[in-house]
Amino acid sequence: MDDSRAMQRLRTNLVGVDQGSVVLFSDFEDGGEMWTGRGAREALTTILYNGVFLNPPTVSVNISMWDMDQETNMRADVSTAQITREGFQIIFKTWGDTRIARVRATWTAIGEVKSEEDWDVD
Repeated sequence: MDDSRAMQRLRTNLVGVDQGSVVLFSDFEDGGEMWTGRGAREALTTILYNGVFLNPPTVSVNISMWDMDQETNMRADVSTAQITREGFQIIFKTWGDTRIARVRATWTAIGEVKSEEDWDVD
């Protein structure tokens, strides 16, 4: 069991919540690798927030739509990487004979944001 947990402690009463939805790929339209390939395959999608967090936020990603071939096993792994104050990457992986036409993911980022009343002292 993978137990990679961490509590994010927020020091401010200003919490930002950003969210969105993105089509990660649509490979059936152009014969892309997720639809025609075999073996280990990976798709990376870079997401930029609508603002900047004070520190890297907590990010959650979910598959909100998938269109898969019914004649092959359905294998999918979705995760995040490179989480920064400005954005992050969604990583979608599959393997074996799985054929995936398209996938859409939704995401939510929660973290501290700067107040208009905060001072920038250099």
